[in-house]
Amino acid sequence: MTQRAGISLVLQSRLKSSRPTTVDSRAPSLRVARGLVVRSTAGMTAHAVTHIPILMVDHDQTQCEMVTTYLKAMGYDVTSVYNGTEGLERFIAEPEKWKVIILDVMLPGLDGFEVLKQIRAISHIPVIMHTARGDEMDRIVGLEIGADDYLPKTFSKRELLARLRAVLRRTNAHAAPKPPPRREPAELISGPLRLDTRSRHAEIDGVALMLTPVEFDLLASLVKASGRVKTREALLDEIRERNYDVFDRSIDVHISSLRKKLKDHPKQPRFIRTVRSAGYMLMKPE
Repeated sequence: MTQRAGISLVLQSRLKSSRPTTVDSRAPSLRVARGLVVRSTAGMTAHAVTHIPILMVDHDQTQCEMVTTYLKAMGYDVTSVYNGTEGLERFIAEPEKWKVIILDVMLPGLDGFEVLKQIRAISHIPVIMHTARGDEMDRIVGLEIGADDYLPKTFSKRELLARLRAVLRRTNAHAAPKPPPRREPAELISGPLRLDTRSRHAEIDGVALMLTPVEFDLLASLVKASGRVKTREALLDEIRERNYDVFDRSIDVHISSLRKKLKDHPKQPRFIRTVRSAGYMLMKPE
């Protein structure tokens, strides 16, 4: 090969390598940014994420902004109102729009309890209350007048997300058609405990127990699951099927009352054992 021919071949090779590569504009392209592969959606049909609308009524604007930013990334569309009166008006104007309300207790205008009372007069929308006041009585009052759950003001965003998902699951479960009820056994027995589900009579060691309807159903549920943990959520769902006015944390209050009637000490239980971060379990008789 002559020197001129060799130079010509080298030049042709360089020209080919410098030509732009033809790319199909219809195909999704990949680009690398800070070590992450990102798929471009140019030319592709975009599918918008459906955000769940939430009304947040809280006087703390900074808190609202933090919650809004976090929940938006998780698929929730938060609208914030900083005054109790305005929050109530906003809900009444579009009651079908919202899926959940996050409600502060200490609000300018109407306080959270009054807002909740007026909401409950017209709607069963899930409401999660929160407050900087940690008084147990405040929590019980909020739950008993219609809150579905309660959080302290220092809640973590992940805990809020978990509770949001929980109340939405319960709401969706109650909206779905229910299967026919299962036939319950006429008698439930666990050690010295005996429950007659037809007469709704309960006794321990042959002595009658004076139980409220909620307490009877809680005890029956625990007896049927003897030796297995029942979560608060599972207990709540079973109780709500009977249309009792019972809310998430008030389950603890009813369990406490039931323990007193069973003369059962929570630290050294004979019957009902608390399983931390899980729920309650009726201990199997020895």
